[in-house]
Amino acid sequence: MTELVGQVLPGKDYTSPTGNGWNDTDGHGTSMAMLIAGTGDDGGIVGLAPGAKILPLRVLAGGGPNRPGRDLKRVADAIHYAADHGAKVINIAIGVPDLSSSPEDRAPLGPAVQYALKRGSLVFAATGNDAQSGNPLSYPAATPGAVGVGAVDKTGTVGKFSTYGPQVALVAPGVDVPGHCSKSLAHYGDGYCIGYGTSEATALASASAALVWAKHPDWTNNQVLRVLINTAGKPKTGKIPSEYIGYGTVRPRVALLDGAGDPGPADVNPLFPNLGSPSPSTAPAGKSSGKPTQAGAARGGGAGDTGAWMWAGIAAAVVVVGGGLGAAVLRRRRAH
Repeated sequence: MTELVGQVLPGKDYTSPTGNGWNDTDGHGTSMAMLIAGTGDDGGIVGLAPGAKILPLRVLAGGGPNRPGRDLKRVADAIHYAADHGAKVINIAIGVPDLSSSPEDRAPLGPAVQYALKRGSLVFAATGNDAQSGNPLSYPAATPGAVGVGAVDKTGTVGKFSTYGPQVALVAPGVDVPGHCSKSLAHYGDGYCIGYGTSEATALASASAALVWAKHPDWTNNQVLRVLINTAGKPKTGKIPSEYIGYGTVRPRVALLDGAGDPGPADVNPLFPNLGSPSPSTAPAGKSSGKPTQAGAARGGGAGDTGAWMWAGIAAAVVVVGGGLGAAVLRRRRAH
């Protein structure tokens, strides 16, 4: 896709000793990269942060048996890699339902997420598309420290598929979103489709963070997240945080153009103020309770589509904010 030409950096493939993370076998990872960093060249998709660069980190191999312990260890390793390579916003759109994995499988995720936070990164994760299929928590989104992102449509209504519960921290557009797909499935021109999912929503939330951070490079991860929360669109009625929209719909325009949102203290995480040493697998097992946790403790959760082991999309998207308007790195991966 020409809108990503010049946008993709050499990455890492955890499924192959020689791969550089560029292999995307179904286009989902490419779609997430486009939503964040697409340049719009040759009539292609313009991403929300078109000044971005893409760092592809592949953690899942297509086909073969699903092995939660192995694959989640790769995700944890990739989070470490991203944080060590300057990633400021790590966006993960991969999900393993809690009933399909054990605490031992998930154990590496908590330390990895907290490592990234201590390195100054933000970790966004898709809450999942399983609201109508048991509404399970999933990982790594349900890992303490991750920011769970749900999906809304253009009217601000939560998608029926969007996994809900106390793990939802923010929502973003995730219905009727353009993206890349195989030519056989394309609805519009050469390889483009209109899709939906919390993966798309997470990509746009991550791009929003990249833009805010680019404007305020001296802010910490906590301050960028706090401004996204403070400027999020809230419903006129209902409790906030909501089990469906968390603290609201991301609105980067309000933060960027209106200058709204108090960044607050640099060293206090607005969602996890009491998060201490790594403590993986502390999210409740089974279905989401539907009861928001204490303010500032919402966790990311939810799975991919449906089934015991499904992926909401790419393995992870990592956005690195540097100079300019959203010099970003998106970790791109194909889901299977």
